[in-house]
Amino acid sequence: MSMSGSHGNRESEAPTRVAIVGGAGKVSRRLIPLLKGAGIEAVPLVRREEQARELDAMGVSPRMLDIEEASADEWVEALRGSDAVVFAAGGGADGNVERKRTVDLEGSTNAIEAARSLHIHRFVQVSAIGVDLPPDESRGESWVAYVHAKRDADVALRASGLQWTILRPGRLTDDEPTGRVTLAEEVGYGSIPRADVAGTILACLQEPATAGYQWELVSGDVEIAEAVASSV
Repeated sequence: MSMSGSHGNRESEAPTRVAIVGGAGKVSRRLIPLLKGAGIEAVPLVRREEQARELDAMGVSPRMLDIEEASADEWVEALRGSDAVVFAAGGGADGNVERKRTVDLEGSTNAIEAARSLHIHRFVQVSAIGVDLPPDESRGESWVAYVHAKRDADVALRASGLQWTILRPGRLTDDEPTGRVTLAEEVGYGSIPRADVAGTILACLQEPATAGYQWELVSGDVEIAEAVASSV
């Protein structure tokens, strides 16, 4: 089921150059080789020189951007030349409440605004399962802030007018990919390897008809491409 009246844009083509916000993160590092294998140029955005060197060794050309400090003009320059954006940044698992807002929410909204100003229409966002539900306050202030930030970032993207897709994975693991998922507007809580999240991002980028859809995502029995194709 789509969350938007503008879904299923089959007239668009798959992107050729994808900017990745959170380019040094664990999902991004699994996405980069998949994009390369599909003939799509990856432009990971990173904040530290050592991250840039690591990704440069993967055969890509990262761009420097501190997503918490960057000006609107710096955002625009970082995304310039790309024809799609993947938002895969996260404020980390620490107890820093403020970074949930500055990274998970404002990082997303700043990327959305820069994409709109550049007329980059395609935007795939990695969110988290269940963030529309009231957060479990027993997990602490940082968790509550994280859930609210992800929820509000998704609200902003859905209202952006972009050709958005929102993926809400369950608990992320570093297990080997299975290539098989459960993908639906709502799924039971579960886990999923980051590599399979990356595979699902690629499948969404390659299928323009996924624009306007928000899905939860956990490991399952259906091959990724089939799960995506059957959901649009």
